[in-house]
Amino acid sequence: MAVNPIAPASATTIGAVDRTSEGGASDPDAFGDAITGLLGSVEQSGRDANTAVSRMMDGSGDVHDAMIALQRAEISFELTTQIRNKLIEAYQQIMRMPV
Repeated sequence: MAVNPIAPASATTIGAVDRTSEGGASDPDAFGDAITGLLGSVEQSGRDANTAVSRMMDGSGDVHDAMIALQRAEISFELTTQIRNKLIEAYQQIMRMPV
C-alpha cells in the first residue's frame, strides 16, 4: 500500500489570489477573490472527504485515505473559521476607533 505524502498548504492551495498592478497597488477585488477561493477550497475538501468515506464504506477505498481526507477537511474548516474570527475582530476594532 502506497501512502501519498501530505503537501504543506500554500497560498495557492487554499485559494489565495495575488494580483498587483504595475504600480504595486493591489487589485480591489483581490481580497474578495481570495476569500471566494478559500471557501471553494474548503467546500472541495469536504466533498473529497465525503467521497473518501463513501469509498471506504463500500470497500473500494482505504481507511487511511479516508482519515487523511477527513483531517484535511477539518483543518481547512478550522483555518477558515479562524480567518473569519480575525476579520470580525478587526472590524470591531475599526468600529471602536474615534473619528
